[in-house]
Amino acid sequence: MNSQTKPVPPTASNAAAGALPRIASEDILRGSNTVEIAHAGQRYLLRVTRENKLILTK
Repeated sequence: MNSQTKPVPPTASNAAAGALPRIASEDILRGSNTVEIAHAGQRYLLRVTRENKLILTK
């Protein structure tokens, strides 16, 4: 069995069951330690710390 988490596209069936879409952080970061996220006209930074935790800052 593959231990890597696969993205789950939102569908009516998993939304009704309360399941949330899941995206692996590796897919978002693509080998970088920091990515910029644009949301509602604002700029956010998602970064990985030395302790391998995620921090989202504005």
